Amino acid sequence: MIVAAAQFTPAPGDIDANVRTMAELIRSAGVEGARLVVFPELSLTGYEPTRVRTDPGLHLAEEDARLGPLRDACRAVSAAAVVNGPVLTASGRPGITSLVIGPDGMLLTRYDKANLYGIEHDVFAPGTTDGRFELDGVRFALATCYDNRFPEPAERAAAEGCAVYLASSVLDVANDSFEKVYPVRARDNALYVVLANVLGGNEAGTCEGRSGAWGPDGERIADAGPADPGFALADVGR
Repeated sequence: MIVAAAQFTPAPGDIDANVRTMAELIRSAGVEGARLVVFPELSLTGYEPTRVRTDPGLHLAEEDARLGPLRDACRAVSAAAVVNGPVLTASGRPGITSLVIGPDGMLLTRYDKANLYGIEHDVFAPGTTDGRFELDGVRFALATCYDNRFPEPAERAAAEGCAVYLASSVLDVANDSFEKVYPVRARDNALYVVLANVLGGNEAGTCEGRSGAWGPDGERIADAGPADPGFALADVGR
């Protein structure tokens, strides 16, 4: 199976513009054979917690009409997509939520980031359950940025038969996770790890992409580079 780790510079607070960009990336990756496209943390709004806190118009629903172009793109190329944004929870606050849209445009599952960081505690509701889904017989685990600093999510994923661990993140240029977190999670748990990271500036700092994947031995198998919008393709088939 081919998975695309996507990267771009989100327009701060502009859901419609970001959805258009993401839909184009889904279509492009699907044409190149991707069965699944993974996007960075809060890519629907940009990583802008302060803006999300003050503008309830940036809070999405699971079946939000604004996500229609993403569902259409998934159907057009028969690919699934992991899209992340502030999606409302039962608490009334949004979560930092990954919505998994299936190749038929329907929702496969959602995952709310469990381990919030810094200002996120003041804006978002933490999730309480692990994220899992299956596609073409491959079992996937979902994690979001700071979740990956903790070894337990990847350990549980491996114990539950997941083969691929998907990490939607926002990592600034000083972040050491590229060397000290993602390859370690892969190697220690014999998992494929797929990272989607943003480009450009946001509330977390300046980010330089490098979306891609590590194999179960911890070695890099795909890298989208530090500057250009687009995606890296990784074969995670077994």
